[in-house]
Amino acid sequence: MAAKPRSPARPGKEATSVQGPGFNVSDIKTVQRVLSHNKRKFLEYNNFRKNVFSELAPGDCDAILYMLPWLLSVNEPGVPGYLDRIKAPFRVYGIETTKEIRSREGEFKKRFGIRGKGSLLKSAPTSFTILGLYTIGSVGSVSQTSESDCDIWLCIDKSHFDKTAWRQINQKVNLIKDWMDQNLKIPVYFFVSDITAIRECRFGSVDAESSGSTQQNVLKEEFYRTCIVIAGKLPLWWLCYDPHLQIQYNDALSAVADEDYWEYDLVDFGDIESVSRKEYFGGALWQLHKSLSNPLKSIIKMSLLKVLLDAPQDALMCHRFREKVLSCDGAKPFPDFSIFTMRAIAENYRSTKPKALNFLIECLYIRCEINPYNRNQKLKNRLAGDFFRDYPLNKDRQKVLRDAGSWKFQDQLKLGDRLFRLLLEIYREIADNQGGIESESDRRDLTIIGRKISAFYLKKDFKVPVLQTPKGRLNISTLSLRLDKDIWRLFSGNDNATPVVSSRDIVHGIAFVVWNRLFVSGRLNMRPNPSNITLQEVLNLGRKITQFFGDYGSQEIDYTSYLQTETIDKMLVIVGLEQSPWDSKNRDVRVVYTNGWGELFVRRFKTLAEYESFSREATSGGDRRVEMAHHVLRNATAYEKIIERTKQDLMPSLFSGKGRP
Repeated sequence: MAAKPRSPARPGKEATSVQGPGFNVSDIKTVQRVLSHNKRKFLEYNNFRKNVFSELAPGDCDAILYMLPWLLSVNEPGVPGYLDRIKAPFRVYGIETTKEIRSREGEFKKRFGIRGKGSLLKSAPTSFTILGLYTIGSVGSVSQTSESDCDIWLCIDKSHFDKTAWRQINQKVNLIKDWMDQNLKIPVYFFVSDITAIRECRFGSVDAESSGSTQQNVLKEEFYRTCIVIAGKLPLWWLCYDPHLQIQYNDALSAVADEDYWEYDLVDFGDIESVSRKEYFGGALWQLHKSLSNPLKSIIKMSLLKVLLDAPQDALMCHRFREKVLSCDGAKPFPDFSIFTMRAIAENYRSTKPKALNFLIECLYIRCEINPYNRNQKLKNRLAGDFFRDYPLNKDRQKVLRDAGSWKFQDQLKLGDRLFRLLLEIYREIADNQGGIESESDRRDLTIIGRKISAFYLKKDFKVPVLQTPKGRLNISTLSLRLDKDIWRLFSGNDNATPVVSSRDIVHGIAFVVWNRLFVSGRLNMRPNPSNITLQEVLNLGRKITQFFGDYGSQEIDYTSYLQTETIDKMLVIVGLEQSPWDSKNRDVRVVYTNGWGELFVRRFKTLAEYESFSREATSGGDRRVEMAHHVLRNATAYEKIIERTKQDLMPSLFSGKGRP
């Protein structure tokens, strides 16, 4: 056995007293024996989670659990992550003795064309140590689906990394991620994290993948409850439990610091005793934000936050789950954290909100892609089976839920709308019952998240709305455009009763289709009508809007933009779409534009004077630059004349001042 490393950061080895019901321990060795026993149990649980991961994504699982630590610990030309001028090699802690990785190293070398015998995993005294790799979130659980991603915390002691090493570990991670993006089905995201920052719950400011100071302990609680140790040291917190002893975290630290203790592959990420009300509130607001992309996932988390806020005296969910895992006797499989938290919600909602509970159970069924007849997910079905026996769904209803991906367009919208209304209801209950939290929370982060939510949900004049979708894109085959008197209506498939969108302005309808990711040239048709608009012109304009703006999901908004006033950043001017090509006296002008918050609007002006007034206001304001483009009717016999007249009419206003194209 290798010599145990000494760490000056560890506390001293003073004896500690542990108190429990009918039990008094002053011998630190007793605490050490408890930790070692729990370590063996945790490793069994961790391997069980890996097996679930392997069942649900066998190919990607091997690359993430075994190849990834190897890639980080070698530096060979042709191997993803290779750095030409590396200051010192990186090494995942303990990788040289990890059998699962050593046994696969020959395959890894062969894959990347490395010849020669012997292992590339060699410990060097000058290497920079990666303390551990950990997943956080749904992988290896009932919640893992075909659409799941994999978030990985790569943890280091930043005080041992100089600027060059810090820069190079990030470079190496980015190179490995590039390779994984091209070769794995599961999207993988890395978070290089300092253990001191984790101990102190410093997760930074709000950005695209974290809620920063609005969560803090909420994020740490989720990490402990959902993590898998890919490689490296085990979180000490996970071992600090005994049914008979009240082991405090500091007791465990003292036990580990003892130089005679035989377990030296543990890492101190810090304890978590409670979560403040303001952080739960921030977590609820963040889940409302996350619901913009996946409300089926957010509704469960939002409901859990509500349950926890209603019972602040109860133990944290991660504490309860740790107790369940470490008390597992082997007669049954280890518990699944997602089912465990759903049970907590169900127990709370059973008597208070039975209708909401029934809906949440259906959401869980869809969200987790439950299919008891799928023989390729036996572990998953076994883990979920007990819950659905206690909270059964009608077999016919189960079949309907399993086919949710092929539901009719309107049924999908109904589910999305119901999800949205329940999310808002839960959030309002949280906000109403937790007075004063918002004023205590980090105003910057809450302002950013709140304004992003507003940009997605809030109705405004001329704004193109975003459809409430259960998850991702809507299932839709064809769209039919029809003119009823002076109203343009868009229908899905053969449904002639309920329009997807109705508007007097066809440009608004086209923008709506593009913005909501429903625009596909071959799936859009138009019923015969007396207007001057042809299907080809609709397709031309749809392509133009797509090219110039993209859709709501493709917007890359700098989060600091939400701290600024709403201002127009892109503008498409459309001229003469529905008027006669020979009408030289009037100019029918529409403007499609986005603002800095990622909202899309459509305005129509009956005169050039109205448009010019709007254009001057939009392009005013110091050095602010508005990106502009224009579009005119392209299938008319008088196309060249229209182009020339458009240039003459719009040149003074469109191309003057700050707003040049």
